[in-house]
Amino acid sequence: MRHFGQLADDVRDRLFLEQPAVIDRDGDAAVLSTALGATLYSPATRATLREDIRKQAERGVVSMVLCLEDAIADHEVPAAEENLVRQLRELAAERRGEDPGAEPPLLFVRVRTPDQVTDLAERLDGALDLLTGFVFPKFTEESGGPFLEALTEAEAVSGRRLFAMPVLESPELAHLESRREQLFGISRLLEKYRERILAVRLGVTDLCSAYGLRRSPDLTAYDVALVAGVIGDVVNVLGRADGSGFTVTGPVWEYFPVQERMFKPQLRRTPFVEAHPPAEGLRQRIIEHDLDGLIREIELDRANGLLGKTCIHPSHVPAVHALSVVTHEEYSDALDILRQSEGGGGVLRSAYTNKMNEAKPHRAWAERVLLRARVFGVAREDVSFAELLGACLCQ
Repeated sequence: MRHFGQLADDVRDRLFLEQPAVIDRDGDAAVLSTALGATLYSPATRATLREDIRKQAERGVVSMVLCLEDAIADHEVPAAEENLVRQLRELAAERRGEDPGAEPPLLFVRVRTPDQVTDLAERLDGALDLLTGFVFPKFTEESGGPFLEALTEAEAVSGRRLFAMPVLESPELAHLESRREQLFGISRLLEKYRERILAVRLGVTDLCSAYGLRRSPDLTAYDVALVAGVIGDVVNVLGRADGSGFTVTGPVWEYFPVQERMFKPQLRRTPFVEAHPPAEGLRQRIIEHDLDGLIREIELDRANGLLGKTCIHPSHVPAVHALSVVTHEEYSDALDILRQSEGGGGVLRSAYTNKMNEAKPHRAWAERVLLRARVFGVAREDVSFAELLGACLCQ
């Protein structure tokens, strides 16, 4: 399994200076958490769930969440569980056959209660090997303990490593008077189970619901002051680069085609005009599908310390992955910074002669860039985001 594995070898050779590495689903947790990329959510009620998993893998999806929580109605839960178990068992049987097909994505199940974790692990039996872990909704210091204990029990019984992805989306985090206490409590709890925490996810839709808010497709999560404040505080406590932090993923983009626009497109024309060949048609396609707002939000996610993104529509995946590729400039800066760090620190002008690279303050950033480069690859010097996105959309 690898990012951009759906592209032909000659296309990847043209786009990448350093190719994305093969991802071992049983490998290092830091690599897996970086590799999540665009995590595509799917209701567990879908009759075509097994086919959907196969299809999305062939299209470049590397992580999926099969949802038993908010994506389905309360009365649908028993049928959704039955459907999930049956289809994963069928997929596991196919994987053991003569024609296993494409490597499936990293699969997670979003549960409602701790009991579902152990129950599903038992019912899945050998098909549990398909799962990388579970997603725990509305995670707080109080509710999180039973979820993580259930995960530990399922892991012990199955003999299989299982990861947790808690979702921070409760009113206690939205409300200023309880946020600080909750975040430090969650931090203490996650530290106890550090080896089992793959990433922390942000549930911005639920956070907005505590105040009756919903952003339009012309606005990013960072334009909603209340949400931006929560994101900043979560990264402050749980996203530190001193070894105590975790990967924190970006919030969901709720929109897909097509609505009437109120504001001008946020997508600059230059990268598409300068692409080889020019890709103005691609820019127009992005605008028509309301993806320019998503692209801007992904950039702001990165600037605010978030990596990867929750996605509810396959059309969002190429943008997340194209923007996750390390640019030639980032790669050059990161290598220079780490070489300078080994020499004792100091400051040097970047190879692109447009910025200062200071070895000690920028070291953690450089290490993260090289980890992302390992997973998503490094673009050639003359390859833009527009060309990467265009190649993905042509598949």
